[in-house]
Amino acid sequence: MPRSSDRPKPGAGAPKSGRRPAVMTGAPIPSLAWPPDEDRVEAIFARLAAVMPEPKTELSFTSPYTLVVAVALSAQATDVSVNKATERLFAVADTPGRMLALGEAGLVPYIASIGLYRGKARNVIALSRIVMEQHGGEVPLNREALQALPGVGRKTASVVLNELGIEPAIAVDTHVFRVSHRLGLANAATPDKVEAQLHRVVPEPWLPKAHHWLILHGRYTCTARKPNCPGCVISDLCPSRAGMMALRDEPQPSRARTASAKR
Repeated sequence: MPRSSDRPKPGAGAPKSGRRPAVMTGAPIPSLAWPPDEDRVEAIFARLAAVMPEPKTELSFTSPYTLVVAVALSAQATDVSVNKATERLFAVADTPGRMLALGEAGLVPYIASIGLYRGKARNVIALSRIVMEQHGGEVPLNREALQALPGVGRKTASVVLNELGIEPAIAVDTHVFRVSHRLGLANAATPDKVEAQLHRVVPEPWLPKAHHWLILHGRYTCTARKPNCPGCVISDLCPSRAGMMALRDEPQPSRARTASAKR
């Protein structure tokens, strides 16, 4: 667990009353005092570990190279849509050499169903060339070299390094951002600052899988619009539960009413 001397004092970093962090999703995001109680944090991850003992990415991959490509393609796209595209793509191009042989024009038809596919195609070809020319055809497995690849930012590098067991990184996407705030694990306004806060408060034994637990919990239970609080294994540990229950039970406007309101 984090040493007590490393932890900020309770209330440190808490936002002013009524202030909310920048929102990565349309869902309401609470701002709670930080840091959270250590025992509560320990209990949260112990329960998540009990129901998800071996969490993994839902992206399909067979090697570090195909993982990097899949994660790069997943920006602003669902894992399901990426897996559908890469199932066909990786059957013909699962190495940087084969991807270069396919070329940008040949790659586009395989990923055209994914958002921002033209820019992603350029990046995949460019990163494949760098991997071939500068790294002997093997994806570099350190953060600096990974983030130097086109289309690979901090979040993508964190997903790759965590999934391969190289670094206990926490990639903060919209799900992790939302769940961290609702649980009071973080209250910062940007993904990078939320990541730093999580590394301060998540007990060390839970760090390697914390990213997966938070993202899967946000994807399937603590969803943006209709969180499943009654089916949540940590609902009694959630300081936002009352507000989330109200959000869950709030009637949604019908399409007809929404359309007439816009006229």
